[in-house]
Amino acid sequence: MRTGIADLPLHYGKAPKWLFERMQRLGGTVSKIIVDDYGPNELLKRLSDPYWFQAFACVLGFDWHSSGSTTTLCAALKLSLSLKEHGVVVCGGKGKASRRTPEEIIKTTGNEELVKTSRIVAKVDNACIQDGYQLYQHSFFISETGNWAVIQQGMAASGNARRYHWLSEGLKSLVIEPHTAICGDVKKRNVLDMTSKNSEEARKVSVDIVKDNPVHLEKYFNGQTSMKYLKLPKHHQVKKSDLSKRAWKVLYKAYELQPENYQELIAIRGLGPKTIRALALISELIYGAELSWKDPVKYSFAHGGKDGFPYPVNKAVYDKSISVLEEAIEKAKIGDKEKKNAVRRLKEFIT
Repeated sequence: MRTGIADLPLHYGKAPKWLFERMQRLGGTVSKIIVDDYGPNELLKRLSDPYWFQAFACVLGFDWHSSGSTTTLCAALKLSLSLKEHGVVVCGGKGKASRRTPEEIIKTTGNEELVKTSRIVAKVDNACIQDGYQLYQHSFFISETGNWAVIQQGMAASGNARRYHWLSEGLKSLVIEPHTAICGDVKKRNVLDMTSKNSEEARKVSVDIVKDNPVHLEKYFNGQTSMKYLKLPKHHQVKKSDLSKRAWKVLYKAYELQPENYQELIAIRGLGPKTIRALALISELIYGAELSWKDPVKYSFAHGGKDGFPYPVNKAVYDKSISVLEEAIEKAKIGDKEKKNAVRRLKEFIT
């Protein structure tokens, strides 16, 4: 399930070498204790909680309210975690490292299905939820049992980053509201969300359009001689230019493949955000299929938030999450000073 989304201001600097080395060492030590006490899948579950993730980054010494906390913590965990010692391995990362995710998954697990999952997860947050954030970070956490969690981050032109968390445990669908908690400080208008249950009919119609020879769609566009674009009643236009020559080639390729469902459709290479959007808008205009234009962000990560939608803290769950981190710090075989500083940073974060 996608367990959370968090908006953070971009941080362009790098963590000092001494800080990164400390994060790597302490991150590995704390993770090992959690794995020993609760198992590797529990570590994935904790990392998939955006609030716990931020608390962890804070404990390790990184600024909690910065996009750099995501990339740096994931990089530190990638170097400190291993299947042999922790029962968890991390593939991918930031920028070019994210593009190496498939080969790293194969190298560490040999599991082709996880490669497909990695690509779908990235496609969903990059193209199916059109919130204006371009992914540049994709870290794929895999446990020895085959469970997985994904932490990825996108950049917006506004100068903010949005973080997405995924978890395989309890997952029913990769394309239908896979999240359980979504948090962010910026709620946008007119965000096309093809993962929403309200977009169910549009997902089905998008598949039907592709399976029913795209030549019919081309004829429909060509028949619009009296108008430059197709008008939608409330939202955006769908222009003929939205579907480039390359997009048409991909649509014909999709027709040949005959996808059985929306997940198979978006898995097709080359089917990007513009084509997904065009299919969605045509589904609404021609077939009357409902679309969701509501930003899936539901809760503010920071207290209060710019739009005044507070983070809903379940006290019992919250206390349990923090106690797991506190216990791990206390058991960690580190110096007293480092231990005290870690506890202090955690308390500063939660108060």
